[in-house]
Parts: sequence; structure tokens; C-alpha cells
Amino acid sequence: MGANRIPIINTGFTKGDSGLAQRLQREIEGEVLFDAFSRGRYSTDASHYQIEPLGVVVAKTEQDVRTAMEIAAEEGIPLLPRGGGTSQCGQTIGEALVVDVSKHLNKVIDFDADAGTASVEPGIALDQLNAFLNPHGYMFTVDVSTSSRATIGGMTGNNSCGARSIRYGTMRDNVRAIDALLTDGSEYRFGELPGDLSDSSLPPGYRDLATTLLKLGAREAEEIFARFPRLMRRVGGYNIDALVPGASNHPGGGQPNLAHLLVGSEGTLAFSTRVHLGLHRQPKHKVLGICHFPTFYGAMESTQHIVKLDPAAVELVDRNMMDLARDIDMFRPTIEKFVQGEPDSLLLVEFAGDALEPQLAKLRDLNTLMSDLGYPNAVVEATTGADQSEFWNVRKSGLNIMMSMKGDGKPISFIEDCAVPLEDLAEYTDRLTNVFTKYGTKGTWYAHASVGCLHVRPVVNLKEEVGAGTMRAIAEEAFEMVREYKGSHSGEHGDGIVRSEFHRPMFGDRMIDNFEEVKDIFDPDGIMNPGKIVHPPKFDDRSLLRFKPGYESLKLDTALDWSEWGGLGGAVEMCNNNGACRKFDAGVMCPSFRATQDEQHLVRGRANTLRLALSGQLGEDAFTSDEMRATMELCVGCKGCKRECPTGVDMSRMKTEFLYHYNRRHGLTLRDKLVAYLPRYAPWASKFAWLANLRDGIPGLAKLSEAVAGLSARRTLPKWRGDAFNARTQHAGPATGTPVVMLADTFNTYFEPENLIAATRVLASAGYRVEFAEAPTGERPLCCGRTFLAAGLVDEARAEAARTIEALKPHVEAGTPIIGLEPSCLLTLRDEFAAILPGPDSEALAGRAMLFEEFIAQQADAGRLTLDLQPTPQKRALLHGHCHQKAFAVMGSVEKTLRLIPGLDVETVTSSCCGMAGAFGYQKETYDVSMKMAEASLLPAVRKESTDSYIVADGTSCRHQIHDGAARDAVHVARVLADALQTD
Repeated sequence: MGANRIPIINTGFTKGDSGLAQRLQREIEGEVLFDAFSRGRYSTDASHYQIEPLGVVVAKTEQDVRTAMEIAAEEGIPLLPRGGGTSQCGQTIGEALVVDVSKHLNKVIDFDADAGTASVEPGIALDQLNAFLNPHGYMFTVDVSTSSRATIGGMTGNNSCGARSIRYGTMRDNVRAIDALLTDGSEYRFGELPGDLSDSSLPPGYRDLATTLLKLGAREAEEIFARFPRLMRRVGGYNIDALVPGASNHPGGGQPNLAHLLVGSEGTLAFSTRVHLGLHRQPKHKVLGICHFPTFYGAMESTQHIVKLDPAAVELVDRNMMDLARDIDMFRPTIEKFVQGEPDSLLLVEFAGDALEPQLAKLRDLNTLMSDLGYPNAVVEATTGADQSEFWNVRKSGLNIMMSMKGDGKPISFIEDCAVPLEDLAEYTDRLTNVFTKYGTKGTWYAHASVGCLHVRPVVNLKEEVGAGTMRAIAEEAFEMVREYKGSHSGEHGDGIVRSEFHRPMFGDRMIDNFEEVKDIFDPDGIMNPGKIVHPPKFDDRSLLRFKPGYESLKLDTALDWSEWGGLGGAVEMCNNNGACRKFDAGVMCPSFRATQDEQHLVRGRANTLRLALSGQLGEDAFTSDEMRATMELCVGCKGCKRECPTGVDMSRMKTEFLYHYNRRHGLTLRDKLVAYLPRYAPWASKFAWLANLRDGIPGLAKLSEAVAGLSARRTLPKWRGDAFNARTQHAGPATGTPVVMLADTFNTYFEPENLIAATRVLASAGYRVEFAEAPTGERPLCCGRTFLAAGLVDEARAEAARTIEALKPHVEAGTPIIGLEPSCLLTLRDEFAAILPGPDSEALAGRAMLFEEFIAQQADAGRLTLDLQPTPQKRALLHGHCHQKAFAVMGSVEKTLRLIPGLDVETVTSSCCGMAGAFGYQKETYDVSMKMAEASLLPAVRKESTDSYIVADGTSCRHQIHDGAARDAVHVARVLADALQTD
């Protein structure tokens, strides 16, 4: 059809069109999302662009995909396939009907161990696939850093590569065939073509398509040889070299494979419904050498020599990334452990194979080579799997570590995929660094040194018009350099909006005509993901950016301190959409997404919605609307994102801020008041415990409480104790002992006083003088304010914090440890106090506050713990960690404390949130989600555990969930230690 053809898209439909939505709802089995909030959540990916879709279909079946495509073709509207939405170039956003396959179409369809192949649906994430393959000794080797959420369909669309492409190649090298739908309704398996296309077994339509494409390849063979860079990391444009035998440097040359034409096509040609993959056996042994360099140039110059040792990977971590990682709690220990001195750059060199000794020999060769290059004693060796995994996690999080930079200027992805020959790498990176300096910025370098594809993101402020101009100027100079070195401007993350505009200078006019011809052959009406690869918009068009002209965040009188980010808007904008919260591994984040797999109930989804509301893009009063409340409803305040989101998006704190404003507008429900004010009425309720406990004893009262207060009748309530713990009368331990101060929280005081008694006994037995924090005479007991924060009652929480800080101030000034049992309460002193009462007093208290198990483990490590512990009757303990223990990296202390008991075997349950999460599990509308969270791993593990074992859980809510869901009684670690004390 020609180079000037522009796709004709039906303009009769508007975003959120009700007529289109109604038709889809009638014919689609999955979800159809056309409301403004849902469209907003799907308007961004991990790029710096934002384009609102017409609507969203969350496909439940392959038939849903067919139906959506049929409707799109009939109505003349564009359609956009989407997986995890982690594209860095804008491939997965557009003014189109978005079809999300990640929730349901995520299964392994077929696995052949003998052949080493697997067939999968496009929505399966790489880590999910490898978890399936691992027991069989196989792996899919295109190991992208976003493996926990990158889908195979998205990786295929981008022609993803990963850290070990030097050994295993790209997606193109590992995709055998693709089942795909075309816009005319036809379905074919695209794969290697037979030598004779007249083969009668080929579908006639597929044979005609292949004939047309092969004619194009034969006609353009000379141009393809002349124009396509001879690099593995060339993923720009369409892979039409796959139509010409011998034109590609990829393995499997022989007959043309039409699947390789779909690989890297970014959903612009067809919709993949099955991807057929080649697999590799897992190497039995890996070793890692962390090479230290005093200069970045030296690291780049050395790479060409290191690859001659046949490594599986050579990855870069530069000085900027090391410094940023040191500022992130979860990465700081790793940097301190493995990085020696103050190097400017590191190269992570991995060797892998079936025998260990050859890999160790290569590690010795690496040390020798580094010495020969002038860097003696510059290799830190990591030979255990745990050590290697620990440092690889830093490298895999490189993108998000960079994006943890605060302020309006952000590291922007637009030239980060350039690849050049290794012999030119040092000179290229040096020249590009000078370009950054010329435009008053800098970049952080990381990733694939082994193949000359270093990711770099210059810091640019796209909120300002000058920022877009700077971005274009740098891009034009960088791409000109890449062409000079005969490199590739698109080396891994695809084209999307970012690089498609630059295909013409890279490939020439004739090749652009070829790309457009391929597009027209597959998609003559231009329906599939328009504007990507061919007919692109200007990449610096500010109307397409996330921060469009006039963007401004609402100025709020916030209840919490957000000054570190320049305000709440700046904190919300820290979310870069990379989707680490979509992971399904052993971490905490994000339990509600794991239960629902809905974008709405995801840290990223919530942050996007908050940003859109705060910037006025969802209409007036959107921030305090019921739709926003629904968006935040399933956030359980686990704080997993506080630790596990590398950009530091603390959704728990953001929910508190939201509830503060929402409840000021809408008021509190009865249930809100019952939960929030529990510490205030607890002293009185405990005096009438028999009456307060009638709800679960008299038939019908539970149903009544559900109808009146919204407390699920399927859930028992905590039992009030008439023998509540009285902190004013409790002191223990030798008078000359080292003093410690216990903070008796509301939950253990009025529901489980035996925990406080056990902790007191343990500390006294160890020789400590135990005192209890007391409010001034006549006042109610001290409280951390946790329950008030959960209801957004920040002013009430602030009052409680002020009382607590004042009461504890003399102890803090004396350097006395402040010890608590309930993680959610004690850790409020370390976290929220600084947000509601910022200042030196809060900081000082945070520095002295610790959980019981932290104190015990700390004293044991220092050799100051004198406890005569004996074996307990139970020889085994199954440990579940409270979310806040995990978020504040306290789990190691719990495990260490339990292992002080002779002969006790300790196993930690690999789990996310237990699902109770304070009041969340008691709410009638969230009960089912609560139980789904618990059933993911915790409750099945508890049910399997012997009745002779301890079930240990330090969180009150966790113990209640275990009791209700598995009919087992869990205990606090203090009670296990008390059981092990030598008795007279």
C-alpha cells in the first residue's frame, strides 16, 4: 500500500463508549472495564508515556480474544494486546481496545521433557514458567530482569534478551512457533516453513501469506544484508531478515521461520495465543566473579577481553547504582557485603556448566586476566547459590534502583537500548557521557556489557518543556553515534513510541517501505496496535507524555509529612510502573494482587489512580470519591511495598493519608469507630469480658453484628480477657539488672496477657530489670495509635503518639531499649511516628524501639544474653512472619531467637500476608479475599504440620487467622522461650 499510507481508524467511538462496552459485555466472558478509573490504570506502562485506551477487556478465554478481535475489526477500532504492562517504550498503551491476557491466559499448555519444549499461553510470567520447569531440570533462558512479571507474550512481542543472551540468545532464538490470530479472523501456527510451499498440509491462506512474504524477502535480500546491523542485539523494526536464509546472524538459519517475523512485532501484526518454546537444561553449577574497577572506562575496555573466557553473563553495575542501592533498606546489606572500597564500576561475570571444577578454573582465569589488565586482587568471588542470588537481585533491580531517585528529574528511557560492537564500547560510552554533560545532565549505566548493550537513562525533567527538547537532542546525537559504529539503536526493549520514529535514519527509506508493506500484508486496516514500528508519532510529543503540558498535582493540606518527596504528589509519582508489585515470589508485596490479579488491587494500580486523581485527570473530587475508596479497599497495609518496591512507594502510608481526607468528607462508619477507638474503650470492655464475648456465644448475634456493623458472621472475634495485663503493677528482674522498658500494647494487654507475662519472665530470667512504660497517673494506658491510623484518624493517632513519646522520653534519653511484642504496634514507633510527628524526639525513639525478638537476638549476638534454655517437648517450630516483621527485615531475628532453644528445628513458612491484616479479615466484604490470601500458602502449611509442633506467629491478627482457618493455636515467640526456661 505504500510508505505514505496512514491507518484509517474509526473515530465514531469515544473513550469509555457505552455502546461498545455493552456489546463487549454481552459477548465477552471476561471482564469489560470502560470506567474512567480503569482506563486510567491502563493508560501507562513502564515508559514515560500516558495514552488513555478506549476500554479494557480482561480476556478469560482464547474465545474472548477472538471475539474482541472480531468486534474491533467490525467496528474499525484499534486493538492492543497487553501482558504485564511493563514495556519501557510505550508498546502496551494506546488509544485502542486493550486486551489483557495476564490474569487468565497464563497456563503451560504442553511440556515435552524428551524434546525440551513447552507451549504456553501468552500471559504466563517468566518466573511462573520457570517454577513449573524447575522440578524437571529445565529452564527458559531469556532471563530478563523483570522475570517476576514479564509475560512470555510480551517478551515475544519485544524480542526480549536478558542477562545471559551471550550464551542463550534472544527470544527469537528460543521461540519455535507461534499460534496467532489475524484481523481477518484466520488462525495459523507460524513456524519454520517447508522447502516446498506447495505442501498440501499447509492451510491455503497460510501458504498464500508465506508465498507473499518470501517474495518480499527475495526481492529485498540485498537491502537487508546492507542495512541490518550484524549484531545479536538488533531488535528494531520487523525481523524481515528471517525471510532470507543466511541474512541473519541468529542460529537456526536454514529455512525461514515466520514465527521469527512475529517475534519483536509488538502486537502490530497478529495476536499470539500460544507460544511454542525451546528450553535448556539448567546448569548444575554457577560461580560469580564481581570485578572491581576504579574507572568506568576501564570496565568498558576490559569487557572485550573478559568475554573471551566464555562467561554466561557479564553485567555492569556503576557507581551511581551502588550509591542508590545503599540508600534502599533491602539492598544496603548486599552492597556492604560484596563491594570492596569505593570502585567506580563493577562487572558481574558468571560462569556456568554441569561440572564445578571447570567453572572454578574459569574464575581463577578471571583473576589472572584482571591482574594482567592492571587490576590485581579486584575480584570478589561468590561461589554459593545464596551469595550469587543476593547480588544478582541488586542487578535485576537496576532499573527500579535508578528510579528511586527523588525529585522531578528522573532517569528517562529513550536511548538505553543502543548496542555497539564490544571493541567500540569504551569509546562509545565515553562519548555519550560527554553528550550528557553537554546538556547538563548525567546518566546511570548498567546491564549487558557482554553484548555491548548498556542501559543508560539520562536524568531529564519531562514536566518542563525544555526537558522534552533535551531528550530529543540527546537522542539524535546518540543514535547518530550508534550508526557511526554500525550498531543498533534498539537492542532489547523494542521500539514502541520511543524508537520507532528513528527507524528511517537507521534503516533508510526503502526499508521503512518494506516494514510498512509487512504491516499491510498482515493488518491491512491498521487495527493492531497502531503507531508502533510503522507510522509512529513524534517520540517527544508532550501530549503523549505522562506529565503533559499543564500537569500539576493538587496542593493538599496533608495529615502526614511528605516533605522528603516534595509533597504527596511527588511520593505518588515515584511509581514508575515497572510492576515489581506484580511478582508472585516469596516476598510480601502485593497480597491483594496475588489474591485477585486485578490491576486495580495492585500497588502500581493504586499509585496510578492516586496520581491521576491528584492531578485532576479523573474529575473533580476524584481523590475523595467512592471510586478511589474502592481502589484502596484491598490494600491491607502490609508495608511490603515499603521494603520491596525499589522506588519506595509506601502504599500503606498513602492509604492512611487518603482515608484521612475521605473520612473528613464522608464520615466514619460504625465499624470504623469500633476498630479505631478500641484502645480507648478496651479498659472498660475487659471489665465486662463476659458480656463483650457474647457475640460468638449466642446464636444470631454474629449475623446481627454483620448487619449492623459489617463484621463478618463467618469470623470469630478476639476474646476479651477479664484478667487483663496491668502494666502499672508489673515489674520484674533483679534490681541491679540492666533496665529495659516494655511497651504493653492494647492487643496483648486485653486479649492475650500471657504473652506479656512470658516476655517479662524471659527478660527477668536473663537478668534484665523490666519496667513498663506508663502514662501519667490517672490517664488511660499508652497506645501507639495504630488503630486510629487504620481509619485515617491521623489527629487522634498524633495525640497518642505525643503521649507515648513524652512518656518514653526519659527512657530514650537514658539509652534504655524500648521493647514491644506486637509488630504492627512497636514498628509504628519506628515508621509512622516520624510521619505524624516529625522531629528529633520521634527519630530518637525510633532508634531505641525494637521488637522482643530483635532485642533477644541482638543481645545473643553481642554475647550478653544469659538464658538457661532447655529443650522443649515440641522439637519443631513452624514460623509465620507478620508482614511488618518482613517489611522491616526482622524475620532473621525471630528465627535466630527460636534457634537459641536446644534441639528445636525451625522452619519458616514461605508466605505473603496471612490475610487478617488488622480489621481487614473481619470485614464482611473482604472476608473472602482474606481467606484467599491465607490459603495461598500459610493455612495449607499449618494444616500439614504435626500437632506436636509449635506454630509460631508474633502478630495478634496472624494468630487469629491461623486459629480460624486451620483450627490450630499459634503462639508468640516469647511463649516458646518461656517454655524452654529452666524451672526450679
